[in-house]
Amino acid sequence: MTELQDGVGAASERIAAYLRDAILFGDLLPGQWIRQEEVAARLGTSRLPVREALRMLEAEGLTEHEANKGSRVPLLDQHEVDVVYQMRERLEPLALTESLPHLTADQIEHMEHVQARIEADVQLTEFLVLDREFHLTSYTACPSEQLVTTISRLWNSTQHYRRAFMLLSGPDRRWVVNSEHRLLLDAIRRKDPVDGERYLSGHIRRTRIELAQHPEVFAAPPS
Repeated sequence: MTELQDGVGAASERIAAYLRDAILFGDLLPGQWIRQEEVAARLGTSRLPVREALRMLEAEGLTEHEANKGSRVPLLDQHEVDVVYQMRERLEPLALTESLPHLTADQIEHMEHVQARIEADVQLTEFLVLDREFHLTSYTACPSEQLVTTISRLWNSTQHYRRAFMLLSGPDRRWVVNSEHRLLLDAIRRKDPVDGERYLSGHIRRTRIELAQHPEVFAAPPS
């Protein structure tokens, strides 16, 4: 029984990784249903590990389950996304403050390296992945696992809307992001929680306000 459970667990992890990438990279869009039988057939497995994988993704905020219908990628309206961003404005500065005293020189150096890659990525091909890595690295040393998990869920639930916004805003607004990241890095290097919180909350707030100017981002994708 243990070997069988281990096999199902490994298959579930593999399926979850496949679906996670499909959602985060935009192959599966908000509102799109995930058919268990189709995933099982595509990946050559039974439906049991697919169900377990969907439970894992639901815990991460990447899918939601509706009784008698199945699982789908959550579809948020403009107000819901605005509330998520307001939650981020409050929670992420706290996570940064908790993390700051424990961040190592290597972790800060890694953030510097990621920011250099962001600045070199003029075509925005890697921006979402790198931006996520930049910010979540700054919370790596936060001792509250619950806080960091909550923040990760909030990032997951709004990934599609960040992607759509970046495509709309294009490279012309990148200097703002890079400037804000550089200010945040300076505060992190100095281990200054006051400036760190101020720069980070302003960074998130600006994105929230600019998102509100683009209602087309929140239109439901064609079914």
